[in-house]
Amino acid sequence: MTSKSREDAQHPPSRCPDNSAFKQQKLSAWQPELTPASVLSGFILIGVFCLTMGVCLILSARSVKEVQGDVFMYYGLQNFYQNHRRYVMSRSNAQLLGRNTDIRNSNCAPFSTYRNGTPMAPCGAIANSMFNDTISLFYYTNLSTAIQVPLLKTGNSWWTDKYVKFHNPTSHNLTSAFAGTARPPYWQKPAYLLDEENERNNGYINDDFIIWMRVSAFHTFRNLHRRLSRTKQFADGLPAGNYTFRIFYNFPVSRFKGKKYLILSTVVWCGGSSLFLGIAYMVSGAVVMLAGFIITAIHLKLKKRKTYFQR
Repeated sequence: MTSKSREDAQHPPSRCPDNSAFKQQKLSAWQPELTPASVLSGFILIGVFCLTMGVCLILSARSVKEVQGDVFMYYGLQNFYQNHRRYVMSRSNAQLLGRNTDIRNSNCAPFSTYRNGTPMAPCGAIANSMFNDTISLFYYTNLSTAIQVPLLKTGNSWWTDKYVKFHNPTSHNLTSAFAGTARPPYWQKPAYLLDEENERNNGYINDDFIIWMRVSAFHTFRNLHRRLSRTKQFADGLPAGNYTFRIFYNFPVSRFKGKKYLILSTVVWCGGSSLFLGIAYMVSGAVVMLAGFIITAIHLKLKKRKTYFQR
């Protein structure tokens, strides 16, 4: 045995970390010293910020115009509870990603297969209850002549939904990809014919379908349906004049005592005309400000008592 081997046997390798500032946790650190003044001023500043943001958001939401500029068409539903637990879970994410999976063991039941064993595509209660009214908007150039307002069906869904969460089954054409499946019971068309004018807007990547599958947390909600195509006489938005909607009634609401309505609106820097975010900021700011005043009163009272006992 060599001398080096004897030294290694007598002094085995140590498991202690290197004697460096990083590994020995000796790096300099900064720890704020929280004083009553700094904490209370923080409460007040946060409260003022939230109140200011709330006022700005509410004023911006109320300034949304209804006809000019980039116009968006929404459909709204009232008393439609999409937040029910069984309803929210009634879908097959693997199927919506275009994978060839057995949906009989999914959460889609009872909207998974027909009695003869044919699987539904797409399956689940959410897909089966998809909003399917056909809505057209017409502009009257004079008392007797009306032209259809060009509306865009694509580009309305979130990018992550369109290109990440939803994919069509891989095949040489979409019709053969959905072979062996059937449309949901309440649908009038199969998934591969949702948009007969645009082949790229069919199947699971149809914008209307994707938007509907993002369920709402409230029983009253609105979903983006169409966008104005700013071409020809509509390049600057909707001109002043008379308009009319042509609606093919396919989505019944009387059975759940609901209502449905249409909204034409523009957007501002904070979104649409919803007041929810502004009200949430104002409530948060008021609560923080109230907490700050209460803590300040308690602090002054305790400080005064401490001074009295020291005397």
